Amino acid sequence: MAKKVYVVGHKNPDNDSICSAVAYAYLKNESSKNALKEGKEIEYFYEPVRLGPLPPETKWLFKKYDVPTPRAIRHVYGRVRDVMTRNPITIKEYESVVEAGRIMRQTRKKSLIVVDKKDNYKGLITTRMIAERYISATDKMDKSTNNIIAVAADLIKSLDEKAKDMMETDVLLLSDETLLKDAIHELLESKLREAVILDKEKKRCVGILTRSDVANPLHKNVILVDHNEASQAANGIDEAKILEIIDHHRIADISTLNPIKFMNLPVGSTASIVASEFENYKHSKIPIPKPLAAALLSAIITDTVILNSPTTTAFDRRMAKDLAAIVGVDIDSFGHDIFDNKSDEESLPISELVGSDSKVFQLGDQKVLIAQHETIHVKNVMKREKEIRQYMSKIKRQYDYEFVLFMITDIIEQGSLFLVSGNIDILNRVFHVSCTGHGGTWMPGIVSRKLQVAPRILGA
Repeated sequence: MAKKVYVVGHKNPDNDSICSAVAYAYLKNESSKNALKEGKEIEYFYEPVRLGPLPPETKWLFKKYDVPTPRAIRHVYGRVRDVMTRNPITIKEYESVVEAGRIMRQTRKKSLIVVDKKDNYKGLITTRMIAERYISATDKMDKSTNNIIAVAADLIKSLDEKAKDMMETDVLLLSDETLLKDAIHELLESKLREAVILDKEKKRCVGILTRSDVANPLHKNVILVDHNEASQAANGIDEAKILEIIDHHRIADISTLNPIKFMNLPVGSTASIVASEFENYKHSKIPIPKPLAAALLSAIITDTVILNSPTTTAFDRRMAKDLAAIVGVDIDSFGHDIFDNKSDEESLPISELVGSDSKVFQLGDQKVLIAQHETIHVKNVMKREKEIRQYMSKIKRQYDYEFVLFMITDIIEQGSLFLVSGNIDILNRVFHVSCTGHGGTWMPGIVSRKLQVAPRILGA
């Protein structure tokens, strides 16, 4: 049976992170379908997922081009539902122990779920309980004939007992959402070897978890796109099995036990790399569908600021041109449509305005947050300066950042306004400016967090 692989971008996902995950998962699945047609066995199937809400421009584009929205997940820790036995065998509470034994023998199961007439969970009966009942009958045994007969009579009586008379009710009860690492701890401490998994209403049993189920820890399979840094990855990444990484950022601290496919190119967008991967699969005849071409093109546009960022390469321009031909659009006009729909900046929740494209970086023993908002309406954003600064101060205190830097990037004027909360000395020294208060500090030509801002701060 093919195993699921999550294709996932970074926390606080931007347009590139989400669109690249969707397109790369499609490519991998189409490649698997072709392999299946050739009679090959499929090891994996791929699901694009996200670690946060869709950015406004992504939401607009997905609706316009009918691109399915990837499911949101909170982490990649293993859960009980990943390893539990689903739909376990049941026995009615009024049925006999003889019937329970017969079912166990036929199904080779060591435990049964006891239910009432409405199939609601009542308890658990196991081979151990039955064996202990039989063994308890031998307490009466000695060498006298009468006692042997009494033992036999007691054993016969036990066979007619009902499941409800022998079942165990002091059973570990779990939800299928329970993290596997927590379930293992509780299961090992419980007196029984099994845990019962109940539905959300806590009435019916949907699974059973045994110690043998958790003997070999489960690892979620993941492909990382648009990041390779632990602080930006899904919670639980240290327990996951990373199969591939597709990225265009600096090589950071993600490590793997085995060699993997790691594509890290110095280009403007992960979407450019993903688009090029379709070319590598041309022998399999996997064309880029128009909706995914639009998604990839939009990702290149937002990450390179309509191909104007210093991070833009000839590779990005070629990919963008090819994708625009598939979609049938002019790159500049399409780009302005994307940025026009990036947000309603005067009503967008402040947490999204500042935090939707934010990344944490380690600066020595301190952490700094660099957030960026790209726009063609800087004045609309700055109408909320007081609110923005209050929010920046709040998250600085909450997460103990050395400073929070918010870049409001003007894609028309090709520069950024810097708003800072916290220790401004590093920024003033590195950029030879004075990041003071009201109005922000205009930084002409600074449009790339990845190439022009983060490296200078981290190298300070």
